[in-house]
Amino acid sequence: MIRLGLCCIFRDEPIKFRVTTAAAMKRLGRAEQLARLSELCLENARALQEALRYCAGHGIGCFRINSQILPLKTHPEVGYGAGDLPDGRHIVEEFCQCGKFARANNLRTTFHPDQFVVLNSPREDVVRCSIAELDYQAEVAEWVGADVLNIHAGGAYGDKTSALERLRRVLDQLSDRIRNRLTLENDEKSYSPADLIPFCESAGVPLVYDVHHHRCNPDGLSVEEATRRACATWAGEPLFHISSPLEGWKGPQPHRHHDFIDIKDFPACWRGLDLTVEVEAKAKEVAIKRLQDALAKKKK
Repeated sequence: MIRLGLCCIFRDEPIKFRVTTAAAMKRLGRAEQLARLSELCLENARALQEALRYCAGHGIGCFRINSQILPLKTHPEVGYGAGDLPDGRHIVEEFCQCGKFARANNLRTTFHPDQFVVLNSPREDVVRCSIAELDYQAEVAEWVGADVLNIHAGGAYGDKTSALERLRRVLDQLSDRIRNRLTLENDEKSYSPADLIPFCESAGVPLVYDVHHHRCNPDGLSVEEATRRACATWAGEPLFHISSPLEGWKGPQPHRHHDFIDIKDFPACWRGLDLTVEVEAKAKEVAIKRLQDALAKKKK
């Protein structure tokens, strides 16, 4: 069974997640900061409940949670812990209710930390901040029952072998709640499936296979072979990504995502697999509905 996943936000549905800026928070005293951040976190917990209800009602089996679900959580000047917030206990309870709803409705939840999370950076400060960001998202993942923290392998820095060895060493520094959820994804420039699959196999890290990135950054593996080998890195249900190019495969920037998925870009070898496929399309829930209809027609 293919489980389609919605990524972070909606296009047409009036379900919104709130954010703020560090600059705005710095204009407030600490007590006012925490009160405002507490309000935003509580609103986001309730928005997540609405998002999950929408998914359950529309055949969407997975929801990727926005990295800023707790705004500015790890910011060096205005960051905070849940216990610092006036409504901290209530906020955690609301997120735990999201987890209960997800389990009851067979919904998967995931995280995809932002690009500034780079575990193989040669800079210790970058690695330290990256681990702190992963730890925050793993904390929320525990509340909601999310099983994936998906990141890119990072930079190649002119020597992929050395860069991946740095990544391997950093894996040993991670807490269990990060390590047990961590996955790696191939990207469109630096690391292809052929680069990452051997690493994932030896390190025990599942590979999130992004077929769009693979088509932008080919490596000699066919989609079928990459699919088979990526699936083998997972103990549970694999998670993959699908996109279509904004200006077509012969356009100047094929890595840019289209509003919708062209059914021709959906690999035939994925059909019939037990698989979660996050739909990285700008039309969000509208794109998923169109893809659902196209896949249903293919079955006839």
